[in-house]
Amino acid sequence: MNRPIELAAAPRILIPGPRRASPAPYVLPPLPYPENALEPVISSRALQLHYRKHHGGYVDTLNRLVSGTALADLSLSQLLLEVAGQPDQALIYNNAAQIWNHSFYWQSLSPNGAGTCPQVLRGLIEYSFGDLETLEEKVSAVAMSQFGSGWVWLVLDGKSLQVLKTSNADNPLLQGLKPLLAIDLWEHAYYPDYENRRGEYIAAILATLINWDFAADNLSVA
Repeated sequence: MNRPIELAAAPRILIPGPRRASPAPYVLPPLPYPENALEPVISSRALQLHYRKHHGGYVDTLNRLVSGTALADLSLSQLLLEVAGQPDQALIYNNAAQIWNHSFYWQSLSPNGAGTCPQVLRGLIEYSFGDLETLEEKVSAVAMSQFGSGWVWLVLDGKSLQVLKTSNADNPLLQGLKPLLAIDLWEHAYYPDYENRRGEYIAAILATLINWDFAADNLSVA
């Protein structure tokens, strides 16, 4: 079942909070599907490297950085709010944000994705972009315009939707926007399968994997 991820602490938060009885307060959230479930768009090898090495690496690094500090007692969402915008905490912020971003990204994809867009979301898409096809064209264009590593997002901004990009680990949460979907634009997300062909990776996700139900779930608690 798809459930939205919240930044502020809330009953529906999906990302694990602190485990005070453990020396490693943050854990790698399980994938919402088997590691081969996104083939052929994303191979099992690419997904394993991305999830276990990169996503898992951020978790391991964050645990090392906060071990023995008061920050280890915070949930991931609380930690992001605590350290955002503080230059001396940039390393902690980047790793915490990447854990959040990746956890959100995995749920933005589904083996049964790109199906029927729920009507509540479709109506807002038509209001904001005209139609679903125009939205997908916008996502592709924004994704291709990102120079270097980052993310492309579908967000709720007030009463309409926007497509925007962020660099490195940043996300729209700290801008007061509500993420509905995300696609990872870091090279490790697509190079094993697509090499430098970012556009093909984006097009394949939009055509077969994008999880409109997850977006609608996030919209329902906005």
